Amino acid sequence: MDVLADLLEGPRARGAFMIRACFEPPWSVRIADEAPLSVMIMVRGTAWILPETETETEAGTGEPQLIRPGDVAIARGPEHYVVADKQGTPPHAEIQPGQRCVPLGGAPVGQYRDLGLRSWGQSLDGATEMLIGTYQARGEITGRLLTALPPLLVLPTEVWDCPLTPLLADEISKDEPGQDVVLDRLLDLLMIASLRAWFSRPEAEAPAWYRAMGDPVVGQAIRLLQDDPAHPWTIAALAAKAGVSRAALARRFTDLVGEPPMAYLTGWRLALAADLLRDSQQTIGAIARRVGYGSAFALSSAFKRVYGVSPQDHRSRVP
Repeated sequence: MDVLADLLEGPRARGAFMIRACFEPPWSVRIADEAPLSVMIMVRGTAWILPETETETEAGTGEPQLIRPGDVAIARGPEHYVVADKQGTPPHAEIQPGQRCVPLGGAPVGQYRDLGLRSWGQSLDGATEMLIGTYQARGEITGRLLTALPPLLVLPTEVWDCPLTPLLADEISKDEPGQDVVLDRLLDLLMIASLRAWFSRPEAEAPAWYRAMGDPVVGQAIRLLQDDPAHPWTIAALAAKAGVSRAALARRFTDLVGEPPMAYLTGWRLALAADLLRDSQQTIGAIARRVGYGSAFALSSAFKRVYGVSPQDHRSRVP
């Protein structure tokens, strides 16, 4: 399995927040729900997305972005941001955790209101329409995926024409048995397709471990670690498989990935364990063996050192 496939296996929406937002200019909404990840598809009109901090990251900067019809934007939480018709329009409302809407700046209560099933804003035939899907809990998104993304990314329709927009627009307005599950899976598919398109772009500045996959030596070593994390890997065993010396592999791996092979393996094993604790009912001992630790105690010690909590506490925190 390649690294991108492993990365994209993370999204698992469970009761995701899905809505059609419709506005008439001037409009502006501050997003402070602290959700880990939100996807926005512009259907009609334009909008500015303005992160409140311009945080430098390995994958880019949180700079204001204009989105137009057909564009797809992905915003990474828990940072707050504003979505508005223009950069200078002050927020009229704030979306807080739990998707609670609070008026701001003297705006009348009910200026933005329910417009029917999964629709919200001012008017269904407003000049602006966007489809929004939000993962509401961090447990639904692998941390490895979140750290690989900038605070805000935009896929313009010129570089990626989202094929899911018509289907999502149709399904979001339906009220049929199992509709929430249908929308959850559509959101997952949209996220995976969007990120695959994003990582293929030169401006994506993918993380070091992702770029290193193109190296014939380090890429092979990463694939070995990814495919069989439970194997008792050593530098010598990896170097033999890659056809280089131990020193050459260690130096090249560290230069390209930013950490030694065994540190990378530890991080990958613990990330897998965190996902298994979230998504399965396996015992901690079974998970430990599956990811390469000899006992539940060994996994617990390593997990707590990196995540700050025990595996059991981590599992209990997942909603």
